[in-house]
This record gives sequence, structure tokens and C-alpha cells, in this order.
Amino acid sequence: MARYTGPKSKIARKFREPIFGPDKALERKNYPPGQHGPSKRRGKQSEYSIQLTEKQKVKYTYGVLEKQFSNLFKKASAKGGIAGTNLLQLLEARLDNVVYRLGIATTRSAARQLVSHRHILVNGELVNIPSFSVRPGDVIEVREKSKSLEAITNSVAGRTINKYSWLEWDSKNLTGKFIQFPDRESIPENIKENLIVELYSK
Repeated sequence: MARYTGPKSKIARKFREPIFGPDKALERKNYPPGQHGPSKRRGKQSEYSIQLTEKQKVKYTYGVLEKQFSNLFKKASAKGGIAGTNLLQLLEARLDNVVYRLGIATTRSAARQLVSHRHILVNGELVNIPSFSVRPGDVIEVREKSKSLEAITNSVAGRTINKYSWLEWDSKNLTGKFIQFPDRESIPENIKENLIVELYSK
């Protein structure tokens, strides 16, 4: 399946969460989409359906395709510790997500585009693969020729204080550092990763 490019508000309403950022449509219609609106009777979800929905929500949130997600889960399971936490840490370490968290882009999809269009360096080397895994100590920066791009300057200008303890940011040089993998409590997304672990354990 190709990456989803349809209406984002529709997906946000499906999960009843602003997974793509603030959404006025979701605020007005905080119920799943459909021709019958909020009055439609919706049957009780099965355990499998709840688990699958949670996995889909995470995939949409981080912009990950099915095969990528499956491979990440295998990698998370192979590591020591809690598989669900490992999975979220691997998702947070994706280059497009790190660019978004640093405030270089306002959304993950915009960050993915910046990486793909060769505007981002990792440790001084050009990397144009959004799924590239950043490691602790890696330095992420905006390419010199790209620092004047309006999309980047506007995003950085709207950036507040550093919200994430696992990242460092140098606003003068548009340079960030991935200090460490975040602990579970530091990741702000409303995700029940235990449901995903249960789904893959079947």
C-alpha cells in the first residue's frame, strides 16, 4: 500500500485524536466520519479490532508503511527490555521524526519532504532517507544552502523552548543533537503500545 495522501481530518476523526496536529475539523466533529454522523450505531469493537486500530493510528502518526512497521517491530522485539517501548524509541529515532521534533519542520510529512529533497545533514553527511535511524550523539543540521528556505525559517521562528529532553538545539546554527533514546514517559503521543505487542503476539 502506498503512503496515505488523502484528507487528514478524516483520518484524525477516525481515531478521534489530532494525530497530524491541531485540527479544527476534529474539534467541530469529534466522531468518526460516515454519512450517518454521530447518530450511527456502532457495534462493540472486538479485541483484535482495537489492537489493529491502535497499530494503524501509530502508522499514520509517524508516516510509516506496513512493511517498515513490521520490520521495526521485529527489531524492537529482538532488543532487550520492553518491546513496546523499544518500538516507540525506534520510531522517534527516524530522521524525519527527529527533524520534526527539533522544530525544523511543522509536521512530520513536511520533515519527510525536507529530508527527501536533500536539505538535511547527519554528522556533516547528506542523508535523503526519511526512515534513516539516528543514533545517540548524531548531529542533525540544515544544509547551508537550505537555511534561507521559507518553510524552514518560518518553522524555526515559531519554535518555542526545547520541549524534548533527549534533543539539543542550536537556533543560531540550525543544528540539533540526538542525545539519547527517549524514555516512555517523555514521548507525548497518546499511544497504547501494549495493544500493538499483543496484536503481533497472536
